[in-house]
Amino acid sequence: MTRKRRRLYILLLCAIGLGTATALTLTAFQDNLVFFRSPSDIIAEAPPPGRNFRLGGLVEQGSVQRLTGQDGRPQITFRVTDGNNAIPVQFSGVLPDLFREGQGVVTLGQMGPGNIFMAREVLARHDENYMPPEVADALRRSGHWNPASGDPPPAGQWNTLEPRRQGS
Repeated sequence: MTRKRRRLYILLLCAIGLGTATALTLTAFQDNLVFFRSPSDIIAEAPPPGRNFRLGGLVEQGSVQRLTGQDGRPQITFRVTDGNNAIPVQFSGVLPDLFREGQGVVTLGQMGPGNIFMAREVLARHDENYMPPEVADALRRSGHWNPASGDPPPAGQWNTLEPRRQGS
């Protein structure tokens, strides 16, 4: 084997090794990526079963129900809306202190049986003027806020937001 051919084989082995490492890394990242979706996005295109994603919007007025689960932990059900549609959410655990109806929220979890979002984590807004950027984007897409009119309104002004049901 000549020196030139040996160098070529080494370069090919290095390229194959680097390609394999890159492919494995990208595959690992793909499984851990978490995407934000609004209730309208979920109704338009359901996520694959078992896929984690973030659901964001406003907590629908009058939708929060607090129960005690079989394990003694608090179990909360509520609806997240973007103004057009609403998705029921179930969460087992302690909610953030700032969580309440009519306020912006981002939840992390996956769709469960009966099209109920099973949240593992619930994030609430910081103060009365804060709205998560994902929620502001969803409100803009649904037509409830026009960026040309200024900053998004404080979440407290959306307390009476009623979702438009499909077929109405």
